Amino acid sequence: MDVELRGLTKRFGSVVANDHVDLQIRAGEVLGLLGENGAGKSTMMNMLSGLYSPDEGEILIDGKPVKFEGPGDGIEAGIGMVHQHFMLVPVMTVAENVVLGVEPTGRFGHLDIKKARAQVEEINQKYRLHVPPDELIEELPVGIQQRVEILKVLFRSADVLILDEPTAVLTPQEVHEFFGIVDTLKKAGKAIVFITHKLHEVLEISDRISVLRQGRITGEGDPKTLTEADLAEMMVGRPVSFTTAKEPAKPGRTMLEMSDVTMLDEADEMLLDHVSLTVRSGEVVGVAGVQGNGQTELVEAITGLERVASGKIVFDGDDITTASVRERHKMGMAHIPEDRHKSGMVDSFTVAENMVLNSYYSPYYSKGWAIDWQKVNETAARYCVEFDVRTPSVFLPGGALSGGNQQKMVVARELERETKLVVASQPTRGVDVGSIEYIHERLIASRDEGDGVLIVSSELDEIMGLSDRIYVMYDGKIVAEFDNTGGKADRNAVGLAMAGAHEGEAA
Repeated sequence: MDVELRGLTKRFGSVVANDHVDLQIRAGEVLGLLGENGAGKSTMMNMLSGLYSPDEGEILIDGKPVKFEGPGDGIEAGIGMVHQHFMLVPVMTVAENVVLGVEPTGRFGHLDIKKARAQVEEINQKYRLHVPPDELIEELPVGIQQRVEILKVLFRSADVLILDEPTAVLTPQEVHEFFGIVDTLKKAGKAIVFITHKLHEVLEISDRISVLRQGRITGEGDPKTLTEADLAEMMVGRPVSFTTAKEPAKPGRTMLEMSDVTMLDEADEMLLDHVSLTVRSGEVVGVAGVQGNGQTELVEAITGLERVASGKIVFDGDDITTASVRERHKMGMAHIPEDRHKSGMVDSFTVAENMVLNSYYSPYYSKGWAIDWQKVNETAARYCVEFDVRTPSVFLPGGALSGGNQQKMVVARELERETKLVVASQPTRGVDVGSIEYIHERLIASRDEGDGVLIVSSELDEIMGLSDRIYVMYDGKIVAEFDNTGGKADRNAVGLAMAGAHEGEAA
């Protein structure tokens, strides 16, 4: 099935999200779609899937104009969208999630779960998704949950698959497996739109690439002849640096010290296994590792989101092992969480309210018992400008922003206040190349102003490029430490340590 967008335009008040967009999506092909946060990618795909109606222009399927009144029409036409944030019911099985809303029924209209399971398994085998149909969603790793979302749209006979940031939360190994699935879908004649910020991935997986900037298609090309630098310039409108310029670190006093810290789950299984590390003022310390090896729990222990079973955590000379999250914030700890929706923002709160989530109670924003909303709104507007948070108003709900703009909103709030330690977990997840460049510069600026900076990232390039020292986590332990002064750490050695080869050099 071939799809064509002609002159597609969408306005939200005075904001033009898409401006006369022309785009072709062809069967048996992967179209890579790039664009800055707020460039209009999601709006365009929401029109294609029937969630929005265009103000101008038309959508053609196999040369015939179609008009969608809602997402049901898009699904019926064979268009399926896999959203960046999974829409699954955790306590239900894979098969139950896949058939939810279109359940096969038997006599008297009762759910035929046996038939449902058989249909799911048939698609599972056909496209080599390797998803266990009887497992509960909450017991599956993120990479398998991603495949369940693909199963859902295939079950509804989708011929066009829109994949919105599909690799944002996948490990490198899972990305490799995911690309194999995409290749299988392409060979089966599916048309695939691959939306991402990861330039090396779009060059690897795409047959064609289109770039959207400020609501318009500003560039198209062949991935065989384009470079990452070409794509970045098309996206941002200027050359983008892929390396962060920085002077040598000038480490000072110890800002964070973890000593022999352990954390247990509800079944008393070890999540953190006697972890010890330090972060000094004036340095960036990176924590590398394949997702799921204790990095999340490490950050939760440092920021107070979870209690530790034993060990000690000291922040700027004070024992904070049992301190609350607010106490740590008041002491000067900033936290950019890996999951902004779970720990970083409230979707229904306005942008302005989200900007002061951890400081609304401070004297700066309060008048006695009341919040000084004028000051809050003025501060939020300034943060939006400084961090390029693209929103028509600070009164818009935070959940209405694109994923990348939500991330920049959280980063702005954390980095724009007085801090001593910045704990940044996946700080550039889902963010475009221009914003990545700016966030990296701000993290280095925090270091140079005397903060200790701890970065946890699944992007090894980010760890290698920003860190002065590197710890590697594997199976809940610190298994290696590397001195990365001047970028001298051996990338292969770091990679081996991430895979469980415990041969890291001492810093």
